[in-house]
Amino acid sequence: MVKDGYNFAAGPLVFGLLAVGFHWYWLGGVLLLLGAFVLYFFRDPERTIPSDPDLLVSPADGRVMEVVEEPFGGTSGRRISIFLSVFNVHVNRSPVAGRVSAMEYRKGQFYAAMRGRASEENEQNVIHVTTDRGEIVFKQIAGWVARRILCWKVVGDTVTRGERVGMIRFGSRVDIWFPLNVEILVRPGQNVAGGSSILARWR
Repeated sequence: MVKDGYNFAAGPLVFGLLAVGFHWYWLGGVLLLLGAFVLYFFRDPERTIPSDPDLLVSPADGRVMEVVEEPFGGTSGRRISIFLSVFNVHVNRSPVAGRVSAMEYRKGQFYAAMRGRASEENEQNVIHVTTDRGEIVFKQIAGWVARRILCWKVVGDTVTRGERVGMIRFGSRVDIWFPLNVEILVRPGQNVAGGSSILARWR
């Protein structure tokens, strides 16, 4: 459980219990269910991280929306977009082992995360991880419901493959950009799990 979850769930749970105590069962039931859902949303399960150093793992739980050719910073590459519903685990993980070489928080819109324009126009946190084989870039992108992006790393931090780096609250999207020396192993429509599902392999 991400500790923030206890803070968000405390209010509905406490007021739900008070409502039940005053025999407002319908209101109490709704509040207790809301509190239980918040705890469920902030869950943070352990994951088995692949040991093969050639593998790149998913930075998020969710469904692969698209795999497209797309340059980044003037360099050719491919982008994978993953949509997270409110029922997915929202803790984000590093797809590779390396060093956080740059990070940029960009303010923006809050379009539905499934829309293509969300990748460029929505509020987002862009994380660059430098490895001995090249740079991987991934974005934590806020959606229509998600209004808060958290990142627990700073520039200069070293990360391991599958390590927790942050989370996005209540529905969102994560984009990851791979250079051309990476072989993509997933396709649109596939469900993935952060830290354990394999997205690609270094050539």
